Amino acid sequence: MSICQNPFPVGPAVRHQTRLVNVAWGSTVVPIGSSAPIVVQSMTNTDTADHIATAIQVKELALAGSEMVRITVNTPEAAQAVPAIREQLDKMGVLVPLVGDFHYNGHKLLTQYPECAQALSKYRINPGNMGGGKKRDDNFAQMIEVACKYEKPVRIGVNWGSLDHELMARMMDENNAKPEPWDAQSLMREALVVSAISNAQRAEQLGMPGDAIILSCKVSHVQDLISVYRNLAGRCNYPLHLGLTEAGMGSKGIVASTAALAVLMQEGIGDTIRISLTPEPGGDRCKEVVVAQEILQSLGLRAFTPMVVACPGCGRTSSTVFQELADSIQSYLRDQMPVWKTRYPGVENMNVAVMGCVVNGPGESRHADIGISLPGTGEVPSAPVFIDGERTVTLKGDNIAAEFHEIVRNYVERRYGVRS
Repeated sequence: MSICQNPFPVGPAVRHQTRLVNVAWGSTVVPIGSSAPIVVQSMTNTDTADHIATAIQVKELALAGSEMVRITVNTPEAAQAVPAIREQLDKMGVLVPLVGDFHYNGHKLLTQYPECAQALSKYRINPGNMGGGKKRDDNFAQMIEVACKYEKPVRIGVNWGSLDHELMARMMDENNAKPEPWDAQSLMREALVVSAISNAQRAEQLGMPGDAIILSCKVSHVQDLISVYRNLAGRCNYPLHLGLTEAGMGSKGIVASTAALAVLMQEGIGDTIRISLTPEPGGDRCKEVVVAQEILQSLGLRAFTPMVVACPGCGRTSSTVFQELADSIQSYLRDQMPVWKTRYPGVENMNVAVMGCVVNGPGESRHADIGISLPGTGEVPSAPVFIDGERTVTLKGDNIAAEFHEIVRNYVERRYGVRS
């Protein structure tokens, strides 16, 4: 029996080749598409007219790791506030590009408030919310004209909740005339893809550079999203924005988004992502950024913060010590990253293990860059620490957590510190 050269291939498929689109503000340039890393983005939920509150939330999202932040521009007051938001961010040294989210009246706001058009780094256009017939065509052309004038890229984002009614009606008539018509769901998916590509082509006809267009087709069901983007990727080379729209709250939204996006990115599809989580009352908007980063890092596509491996616990681990230590270490590592990512290059690739008993504890700790195996129920009250696969010290007593924190800090400085 012959053994193949690589019986266990690992990793995502070769990335679907798309055009490169640059989204910029000042010295900050975020490349999307081609061979650029998959970009994480998010969206504020403040009233954009409140420029202080919006600037604060944009800063929070940017510090959490959002590489672009989208803001709603829906009223004259919101459009007037955009330059003030940009100015406030610049004063704080937050040069994250701002994306304007337009529906219904975007053509008016962009032309009537040129300072808004200039302060934004990209426009999101939904062709389904621009009227009908000639009015829709004129409004779309007006937005593209502004984008070309100020050299701003656009995302043409179609959504099955606001699909072009005229396009859908025409396709339904054509479908009904077929000997074997498609079912309604298949026709809807086709309409999304046709709408996205045809509007992108029209934008190019109107003078928009082909390397300034990004596409998205948003739906709220996992299998529909996978099907639509597989089809879209096979029919165009525009960069693709991935996201499950109206994903939901809490674990439901996280699981659904992960299930859909992980499949597509494993197949090499997708250039930028957003996790559209409904925040819990008083919840942290930055959670959607963290989830997006963790999906990419779990797939091995990017690294943002050191990964913490921790066991789930069982009857051998009736103590909560390992749970508390895993939580504190994970929070500590993420909190340090705004400083560490510049001070300690490569630290985002570090793996830390916090294990709860002797069954897998020592083994997992040896596999990690740095790990600790805490005592389970009935075990000797000691915690061996492993660094780069070698047991280095055994911690005991009531200060294990603080001592391990210090060991991690010293390890990071020693391994990732820049030497002069």
